[in-house]
Amino acid sequence: MPHFYAECTENIRDEAELPALFAKVNDALAGTGIFPLAGIRSRAIWLDTWQMADGKHDYAFVHMTLKIGAGRSLEDKQKTGEMIFDLIKNHFADLMAKRYLALSFTMEELDPVLNYKQNNVHALFKG
Repeated sequence: MPHFYAECTENIRDEAELPALFAKVNDALAGTGIFPLAGIRSRAIWLDTWQMADGKHDYAFVHMTLKIGAGRSLEDKQKTGEMIFDLIKNHFADLMAKRYLALSFTMEELDPVLNYKQNNVHALFKG
């Protein structure tokens, strides 16, 4: 953990530049020092069918979720959330200036018991 999901409407696929966003998000999360590098993942979920508002314009949205493991302080979670949302807003600023675009972001803390993982990538980063 953490895992970053971006659910995006298909009509901004070319302009969203999600690989660049994911690189920024992964670097920012790694830079906090509170998340293991080997657990950081980002992915896109492209939506080809949606309805937004009155449907009369070429609306678009990106809803992003950061799922994190339990155990971080509220202060650390708030700082991380604000940092990531600022990064997101900056990333999409030019696109938002050109079209109707809704951005949303939420952070979810996973249950500390009902959360199962196996990952052999962590060994790569242990020195």
